[in-house]
Amino acid sequence: MFDTGSTGFMLVASSLVMLMTPGLAFFYGGLVGRKNVLGIMIQSFVSLVWTTVLWFAFGYSLCFSGGEGGIIGNLNMAFLSGTTLNSIFTGNNQIPLYVFVAYQMMFAIITPALITGAFTNRVRFPAYFLFLTFWLVLVYFPLVHMIWGGGLLAQWGVLDFAGGIVVHASAGMAALASVFYVGKRNVAERGPHSIPLVALGTGLLWFGWYGFNAGSELKVDTITVTAFINTDVAASFAGVTWLFLAWILEKKPKFIGLLTGSVAGLATITPAAGFITVGNAAIIGIVAGIVCYFAVALKNKLKWDDALDVWGVHGVGGTIGIIMLGLFATRAVNPMVQVDGLFIGGSAEFFLKQLISVVAVGVYCFLFTYIMLKVINYITPVKVTQAEEEAGLDSSLHGEIAYEQD
Repeated sequence: MFDTGSTGFMLVASSLVMLMTPGLAFFYGGLVGRKNVLGIMIQSFVSLVWTTVLWFAFGYSLCFSGGEGGIIGNLNMAFLSGTTLNSIFTGNNQIPLYVFVAYQMMFAIITPALITGAFTNRVRFPAYFLFLTFWLVLVYFPLVHMIWGGGLLAQWGVLDFAGGIVVHASAGMAALASVFYVGKRNVAERGPHSIPLVALGTGLLWFGWYGFNAGSELKVDTITVTAFINTDVAASFAGVTWLFLAWILEKKPKFIGLLTGSVAGLATITPAAGFITVGNAAIIGIVAGIVCYFAVALKNKLKWDDALDVWGVHGVGGTIGIIMLGLFATRAVNPMVQVDGLFIGGSAEFFLKQLISVVAVGVYCFLFTYIMLKVINYITPVKVTQAEEEAGLDSSLHGEIAYEQD
């Protein structure tokens, strides 16, 4: 018999995570120039529909069917074979399996969409479509299986509550690889065309993140509440930290900095949200604000054209979140923690597992993404032409415009 409270909560959580993808589209759309708004937003919405198709066809099965202790699952549940309205999620025997399928699908949708902010204004749509497909099948699905589907890293004892490795570190390193492959923009933009759109996107992302993190408990209990409050605390401390750093170093309290810092805090707390105390969530937020701020500054100094700071916010944030999970995880919060974090009196073994896993996944995601883009370029050109970039991707690639030109 299903638990109606947990089932209702998980339906809401799934809806919240779905809302994050349109929120990301607004966030990215506000950060680019007026001639490229639709070009970046459509990439998020295409992930919304196409990832759903792949997830239904075979994605869920590859992630969560068979393959115990391995790298990838099997196709026994392709097209959700054998699943009915009465099928129960055996992970906790409280919610329908369809609810779990839908919830995990929303994670699959937003993860590759995160990467698009790095190569904005530079990638042709057919190449992006192939990139989205290959990256899901050969990066995201194996990572989900290895960590959340009973695979290799799960058996090794690696923890990731809501996606520090699976979502943020993987997307961030893939973003960095794509920046190196596609190179710099030929046409410099004057900065965000609409900060209010960025603020709207941030609000939707933050709102959805409660479903992202608290929902990852997959039922309603004290851990759900802990993940919820930790999410807000870390985001707030990170946003304030970034704001004051910018105020001190750049002489202005910048709104974009406050918004970006909050997202960095959200990304960083994600893997640890259900494993740590509220006080340590505040510490993680402060560290996220500082480290991600200087990661973005380093990117700017090195002139990497990660247009919307995917690596500095999500890649670095997810990575330090996984590492700090190895420091602060405690069985007092969550019995899933087999060994307390290094700063909670645990041994160095768990910390080293967290560190090694996030570094290894980051290296794989970087190398695979770079090689994949080279392969895609043999099938269809990856980069837009200079003429297309000068005209703007909205009109040159999609035949539409977001705003009437002055």
